[in-house]
Amino acid sequence: METPGGARLLRDAVYWLLETRAVGFTIDPRLMKVHQAMAERHLARQVPDPGMRAKLTPDYTIGCKRILLSNDYYPALTRDNVELVTDGITEIRERSIVDAAGREHEVDMIVYGTGFKVVDALNEQNIVGRNGVKIQDAWRDGVEAYYGITTAGFPNLFFLLGPNTGLGHSSVVFMIESQVRYVMDCLRLLSRTKAKALDVRPAAQRAFNDRLRQRLDRLVWNEGGCTSWYLDEHGRNRTLWPGFTFEYWARTRKVKPAAYELIGA
Repeated sequence: METPGGARLLRDAVYWLLETRAVGFTIDPRLMKVHQAMAERHLARQVPDPGMRAKLTPDYTIGCKRILLSNDYYPALTRDNVELVTDGITEIRERSIVDAAGREHEVDMIVYGTGFKVVDALNEQNIVGRNGVKIQDAWRDGVEAYYGITTAGFPNLFFLLGPNTGLGHSSVVFMIESQVRYVMDCLRLLSRTKAKALDVRPAAQRAFNDRLRQRLDRLVWNEGGCTSWYLDEHGRNRTLWPGFTFEYWARTRKVKPAAYELIGA
């Protein structure tokens, strides 16, 4: 028997439980110690050998890199037919790899998993804005947008999961829902004003990204030499949102017309 409102209640409970994980991400990296302790207990339960546990324990603050949740990853590494090698790879040969210790390992397959292409995701796209400016030129010093949705100089161009709207603690579907609602509000603004296009003002975009940088630079993704695919070539996090998802939802609920130039109104 289904309880009225039960699904909604369960979804809300899961949402707020996940939001608590953001405290260490959004406020102070030292608060990530709680999550680190949970991860270490999980590792200790599944890997009895202290030597292997040492190899599997990262040397950075948890959250610096993407956190993956799994119940079968560690047990797979403890199987009798599995050897864990953490030395770097110095050479790839036709049927083997050579590690930094000089040992050669025969291989059938190499999985090169280093993350995602984020900052250069649009490098091959032919997107041209006002005065013939290409998106690659506009973003020469780093990808950025206004709330990750619009970018100055490119009227009526909207992004979903644009710069700095990824998450490290919850579902990005929530972010996408907020962005779709925001884009729809932009379209309603165009319809209401009879404008042909809207373009976010450079000053509004700059102010937003300056505030974003101030928050990001003191958080876990830029702490203690952290390196990951979240960061661009300048060491700046262009990928993740440095706040709670309800905060992003609140800020994108309504378009601020003053932040935009209405073209042809």
